[in-house]
Amino acid sequence: MSTFYQLTARSLSGQLVSMADYAGKVVLVVNTTSHCGFTPQYGGLESLYKKYAAQGLVVLGFPCNQFGKQEPGNADEIARTCYINYGVSFPMFEKIEVNGAATHPVFRYLKNELPGLLGKRIKWNFTKFLIGRDGTPLKRFAPNTTPEKMETAIFAALSKEQS
Repeated sequence: MSTFYQLTARSLSGQLVSMADYAGKVVLVVNTTSHCGFTPQYGGLESLYKKYAAQGLVVLGFPCNQFGKQEPGNADEIARTCYINYGVSFPMFEKIEVNGAATHPVFRYLKNELPGLLGKRIKWNFTKFLIGRDGTPLKRFAPNTTPEKMETAIFAALSKEQS
């Protein structure tokens, strides 16, 4: 079984990124989309990122088109939505699949470690996974859990592992 830090993903610009680059940080992995009722969560995710980045938080966005075809665009269109409409400055990755045979390894690993209401499936856009500084998946959040409601868990992960 692999660990989080053994996994890789391609950035929105196509560069291969190792999750080991985030070792020692608290990581929030989110499957995102540009055309969904939850898309405004980009703003809250960016606020959390800005507030806690200096303490070691990083948010990783993974666009996905599997739910209602709400991420139909290419990398440039996704970037426009993220960066221009929501001011996103956290790392964004290439569009991936989070369910089915072509599930991206990052999400395959996280779903195995933290199953949700549907077991090892993602229910919808903006499912979130909190990972501790040591790479251990800590908590899974539902799509309707706003970034603001995750702040206590994020702060606890940042505080607990600094001591």
